[in-house]
Amino acid sequence: MTIGPALPLSMLLGVVYTSIYVLLRGDAGGRLPLTYLAATLGCLVGAAIGDRLGMDVLVIGDYALIPASITAWIGIGIVAVLATLGPQSQKARR
Repeated sequence: MTIGPALPLSMLLGVVYTSIYVLLRGDAGGRLPLTYLAATLGCLVGAAIGDRLGMDVLVIGDYALIPASITAWIGIGIVAVLATLGPQSQKARR
């Protein structure tokens, strides 16, 4: 049984993009695992979409890197927006 390149590459890119997000923002709070999950799933979905649409500008094997990156950042953005719209902690309200 072999593992295709999509899962390990998506997990690696999820770590990289989550790290860049935390570096730029300074803090991810308690939503770091959710941000990583959104980035990893975004990479998987983006790679699948890019493969289906035939986007072969920058690929690693069958892994379309550009659509994977775009959808990973969209996933991170969704988590950030939902965290902003959600209830705030008691510590932040003071």
